[in-house]
This record gives sequence, C-alpha cells and structure tokens, in this order.
Amino acid sequence: MGGIDIFLNYFSRSSFITIFVLGWLSIYFVITFTILFSRMAGLSAWQKREQNALESLLMGAKTIPSDSFLKKIISGGISKERLNIGISLVERKSTSGLVWLNIIASTSPFIGLFGTVISILETFSGLGSGQASLNVIAPAISEALVATGTGIFVAIPAYTFSLLIKRKSYELVGILERQADVLISTKDEF
Repeated sequence: MGGIDIFLNYFSRSSFITIFVLGWLSIYFVITFTILFSRMAGLSAWQKREQNALESLLMGAKTIPSDSFLKKIISGGISKERLNIGISLVERKSTSGLVWLNIIASTSPFIGLFGTVISILETFSGLGSGQASLNVIAPAISEALVATGTGIFVAIPAYTFSLLIKRKSYELVGILERQADVLISTKDEF
C-alpha cells in the first residue's frame, strides 16, 4: 500500500500543469501501444499471406493466390506500371501509424521537460518566504523531474515501435516487389 500512498501524495502536491502533462503523456503511452499491437498483428498476417503467394508463384503456380494484394491490381492485366502503383499503395497502407509514433517519440521529452520547468518555477516562487534550505528544495526538484523522466519513458517505446513497424513494412514491400518481378517475367503465362 506504500506505493499507492506515494503516488497519491505526489498528485496531491502537484500543480494542474504537472497533472495535465502526466495525463497527456499517459494518453501518448496508450496510443503508442495501441498502434504497436494493431499494426504488428496486421502486418505479420499480411506478410505471411504475401510470402505464401510468392512461394506459390515461384513453385510454378499459373495464377496468383486470391488473398494476395497484387491479385486485385493485376485483374485488369499485368503491367509494370500497375504493379508499381500496387506496391506504392501497399507501402502507404503498411506504414500507417508511423506518423503518430514519430510525433509521440519526438514530442514526449519536450512535454515532460515543460512539466518539469513549470514545477521548478512553482517551487522557486514558493521559496520567497525565506525558508530556502536544501531540505525544502531537493524534494520539490526531485518531484519536478518526474515529468521529464515520464516524457523519456514514453518516447523510447514510441521510437522503438516506429522502427519495428518500418522494418515490417520494408519486408512486406520487398516480398511484393519480388512477386511483381515474378509476374512481369512470366507475364505471358498468366
């Protein structure tokens, strides 16, 4: 129960700005993990389907599997231009969510720093009563730094997840490019 008491005590002493900043960072944290879980699950399944389609094409299949994204693209005929458009669409769809992860990764430390600066300013403005000792200042500064630590804590997974999703998207696009190469090289057979 000691951890809950510390938590409640911290919030009872915190200013509106500090609570607002920590709330904002909490929302960012939830968004970060939501994007990770939704995008990685979808991309993994999509990559597996496309890998299976590529393998069937390489094994000599005369038709591309119906669950392949490129099947929709080549329904009007196989051309390099149509395949390139399809690959561009896949790249766009597979990287959705990255903008938010990059925004969160780049702004979280600044939001945390803003909360820290405001808390430090409030601490110093409250010291005008003449009781400016280390015993008064140190705990207040320590509590103010929680916002900066929280900002960094939120930024690290957002940046990491952004790189993971980028890599998964890169792999998916690579598989589709290989599919397109096979389709172009065997165009007369389809």
